[in-house]
Amino acid sequence: MISVVILGAGNVATHLFKAFNKAENVSVIQWFNRSLDTINQYKNKVDITNDLNNLKNADVYILAVSDDVIEELSSKLPFENRLVVHTSGSVSVYDIDKKQKRGVLYPLQTFSKNAKIDFANVPICIETIDKKNFPLLKELALSIGSPIKKVNSDQRRVLHLAAVFVNNFTNQLYRIGHEITESEGAEFDLLKPLILETAKKVQEISPYMAQTGPAKRNDKKTIKKHLKILKSEHHKDIYKLLTTSIQLTHGRKKL
Repeated sequence: MISVVILGAGNVATHLFKAFNKAENVSVIQWFNRSLDTINQYKNKVDITNDLNNLKNADVYILAVSDDVIEELSSKLPFENRLVVHTSGSVSVYDIDKKQKRGVLYPLQTFSKNAKIDFANVPICIETIDKKNFPLLKELALSIGSPIKKVNSDQRRVLHLAAVFVNNFTNQLYRIGHEITESEGAEFDLLKPLILETAKKVQEISPYMAQTGPAKRNDKKTIKKHLKILKSEHHKDIYKLLTTSIQLTHGRKKL
């Protein structure tokens, strides 16, 4: 049985707790957060605390907190030479205080507290300074059904950067599409099958091969019409930027 202490109460921490709590060979023995109000609803399932000095002995301490507090929080842990990992895609493993055994358990997925997550669809990227700690983190990830990948810091950083493009930026484009349809009373829901098909297509062919649309065809007449329809200058700028990017990728425009 792997004993785990979770520190933090955001989206990642909450989903990890729920997943580990169901795993047969993992025991979440404690959950720390500065504000107990956030995790009070789980007090009947796990010991909760807001005092670092009361942390229990565990096999793994998971810092599922915002990037900018990982270094500070790890330095405040009142023990040493224990396995402490963070869940960030962009923070170095060396940001964890050197008095600890250090590692990363990075779930490559988007998390919202109220959206269900199947960890079978969440690859977990693992990094350790000492290779002796890798098997334990591997077992921990496998216990919740996640596929695992051993990565180094540079690989993890570019994966996180790419994730911002394919998830965060794409979601913002969904939001813009929603605003555009709403402006004329059209139904955004009619676009949902297209969204799903686009995501499905890149499971089978490369994004390069999957690209379609007026920018790839260099359909100047349609592009001009679209720009005329757009009322927001901000949206026009985004349209122009992405159109140029597609044209450069597919040889319709030269740098």
